[in-house]
Amino acid sequence: MDIEMKHYDILIIGGGMVGATLARALRGQGLSIAMVEAVRFDARAEPGYDDRAIAVAQGTRRIFDGLQLWDRLVDDATPIHQIHVSDRGHFGFTRMTREEEGLPALGYVVPARAIGQVLGEAIAQDGSIDMYCPAVMRSISSDDDGASVEIEQDGVMTTLAAKLVVAADGADSPVREQFGIDAATADYHQTAIITNITPQLPHNNIAYERFTDTGPLALLPMSAQRCAVVWTVTTEQADRVMALPDGEFLARLQERFGFRLGRLQRVGRRQAWPLRLVKARASTGRRLALVGNAVHTLHPIAGQGFNLGARDVAVLAEIVVDAVRSGQDPGNAAVTDCYASWREADHRRVTAFTDGLARLFTLPLPALGPVRGAGMLALDLLPPAKRLLTRMTMGRGGRVPRLARGLPL
Repeated sequence: MDIEMKHYDILIIGGGMVGATLARALRGQGLSIAMVEAVRFDARAEPGYDDRAIAVAQGTRRIFDGLQLWDRLVDDATPIHQIHVSDRGHFGFTRMTREEEGLPALGYVVPARAIGQVLGEAIAQDGSIDMYCPAVMRSISSDDDGASVEIEQDGVMTTLAAKLVVAADGADSPVREQFGIDAATADYHQTAIITNITPQLPHNNIAYERFTDTGPLALLPMSAQRCAVVWTVTTEQADRVMALPDGEFLARLQERFGFRLGRLQRVGRRQAWPLRLVKARASTGRRLALVGNAVHTLHPIAGQGFNLGARDVAVLAEIVVDAVRSGQDPGNAAVTDCYASWREADHRRVTAFTDGLARLFTLPLPALGPVRGAGMLALDLLPPAKRLLTRMTMGRGGRVPRLARGLPL
């Protein structure tokens, strides 16, 4: 095979939303950047009823502001004005509102298609980022001087040298594995059924999170009065629920959710995603930083996954850019150590929050129902406690990087 060598400052393995956001954040900073992605990018997708939705927290919206991309997304974004949390079959609920936070929205629901297109177009128009797609990583190694990654693209082997490798290659990260970084995993024995529905009544920009005995059920407001559905069922139930005719599926969903939105009238294509928790034992290695699902794969409860990854990007980009401006090597131990230290508390806090909720509300103990209900009611009546929770879910807790304040790097 033909072999060639290319040199970069930053090499991003994984061209999904988190990897592409990092590439956009680092452009124009005097860095040579490359991105490797195994799956060929689709041709521009047209909007459709089955658009998969991403919950974008207020802090993530500000990151897109700092990247000068939010103006390109806003037409596709449905704002969340209120979040309504309840426990099926028990009293008590909690409401969080934009008025309580003094914000135009608590967050937004944006089609993944729109985010992908905006990021892809921004990177292509910039022209300063080398894309290797589709390409497969074959091996990776690092030493004190740099990292070396061998990729295969169209039968051609290429060695890419980099000062810093960023793993944005998902929950089963090959980069993490080749660096010997273990990950703790826990199977929730649940599956998320993801689809879109149209209810009889307008959603009024309210996001619903309803806890049930099989897991949480979320309905998120979308454009054209659709709602994105994330319905958690047990693994044993998943195949049966997926096989239901549309009418029976809607009836089962109606029984779990209730009639706050009237009758559920239409359902789109369904997808099933087995749920597990993945926590990398470390977020860095020699000449390596892990971001997004490569370092933390969460239960979808409260919609924290992409937002936590976006904060990884904002922090790493700030540290790398500050290092370069001060004449440092962007991949040295001081940079990766700073990234690991800064992100540790946020990773720990959000992982504990989502994992704890997922487990608490599915414990088969009848006596816990009234306790959970009382807890939610108390939270609704204690504004300071509720505000702490709201700020965490919006990504506004702890030390906030520049991009998450809507500022440029």
